[in-house]
Amino acid sequence: MAIPVETFHLSPSAQGTLQARIQQMVAEGILAGRFRRGEKLPSTRKLARHLGVSRITVTLAYTELQANDYLTSRGRSGYFVSENAPEPPDFGAPPERADRVDWGAALAQRFDDGQPLGMGKPTDWTKYRYPFIYGQADPTLFDHANWRLCAMQALGARNFDALTQDQYDADDPELVSFIARHTLPRRGILARPDEILITMGAQNALWIAAQVLAAGRPVAVENPCYPALRQILRQAGSPLRSVPVDEHGLPPEQVPAGTRVIFTTPSHQCPTSATLPLARRKALLARAADLGALIVEDDYEFEMSYLNPPSPALKSLDEDGRVIYVGSFSKSLFPGLRLGYLVGSAPFIREARALRASVLRHPPGLIQRTAAQFLSLGHYDALIRRIGKALAARRQVMEEAVAQHGLRVAGRGAHGGSSLWMQAPEGVDTGVLAARLRANSVMIEPGKAFFAGETPPRQFYRLGYSSIPSERIGAGVERIAAALEGLS
Repeated sequence: MAIPVETFHLSPSAQGTLQARIQQMVAEGILAGRFRRGEKLPSTRKLARHLGVSRITVTLAYTELQANDYLTSRGRSGYFVSENAPEPPDFGAPPERADRVDWGAALAQRFDDGQPLGMGKPTDWTKYRYPFIYGQADPTLFDHANWRLCAMQALGARNFDALTQDQYDADDPELVSFIARHTLPRRGILARPDEILITMGAQNALWIAAQVLAAGRPVAVENPCYPALRQILRQAGSPLRSVPVDEHGLPPEQVPAGTRVIFTTPSHQCPTSATLPLARRKALLARAADLGALIVEDDYEFEMSYLNPPSPALKSLDEDGRVIYVGSFSKSLFPGLRLGYLVGSAPFIREARALRASVLRHPPGLIQRTAAQFLSLGHYDALIRRIGKALAARRQVMEEAVAQHGLRVAGRGAHGGSSLWMQAPEGVDTGVLAARLRANSVMIEPGKAFFAGETPPRQFYRLGYSSIPSERIGAGVERIAAALEGLS
């Protein structure tokens, strides 16, 4: 690898001759670990032109460094960092810089609420033998070969313009067309292209909806709910009104007067997995109409309905245009894809598109076109069938293991899903439980973060089964039961 010439800068405060200063600059780069063994240095001509010095000065500095075994010369190839160059010492992390800026006064807005991102999941979760975590992909189920082929097709000459040109605020027409013709009709939704906006995942879609609809306005959210949603709404300056859910999801009559926007997960409540019955869906639409409120429907995991067909989307029952629909491919394909979509009336999508364009223009063209190819060639539907079959088998093993060890299920998806919402015995703090289980190579998700309020309940936890093979579920649940018994 060649070291860019732009990396080299002569310090105006350095002492000595130009040759000595160049020699010191290169040696310090090697000793600091910025220049690695085997990396190629810029040619003497190029570095001399960049630094504004004579070529002979650079040549003499390189020659001296070669004599000291910092550099080596390879015929006509140039100068390289020597394999015998000193290894940079490990001084650990650099010390904290004492800024003279009063950041408490300098920050115009605050976004960090102190809560860990990713529900506190460690980045090395794959090293755990029993990862009962939610929202991560199982690489053994994904269709790597066809995704790679679709990526190669997307990189072909036919798709060059879609990948390389600045589309400003436009989306990939092939992806939008597939969503309009294939994905949404499965949920009972009919939408025109100008009523669809591609987003960087569901969270980005929720953020856009919050900024456009809820900024400074009273909003109702489910309790418990997706923790990042509360953070998004706080950043938008929206007064939050938490509505406790029951075994059937959000009770429409509990939505407070004065609410302007209602955020809900009717098909698969997060995190309890409750499904809003049809009668409640109609009642929620009526309640929103009475309040003059809008509804943001997060329809995540509807593809994971392997037990029974999914309920119709709330948006499919909407005759007033007051429901904004949020969908995502991140859970069904893989989380790192970060690809979702918003569906709503054209005036809303127009404003949402303008907001998105001011932040990131549009999601990367390569990702959109690759996904469009994968979807339109039928690979996506085949993947969903394969994942559904695997999750159904794992769900059965989970149910049997949980029943065998007497663990209490507080909520389960009637249509499928990829997790169980659990309740520990009274007095058990599942945060403590999770820490104890990690030492035994078991990962669970404590439920505290899902709840609003200053004293959220601590006895709930979530067990995901999308990332753990069936043959390990029984032993993992047994360890959870043993840890619970010890804490009880």
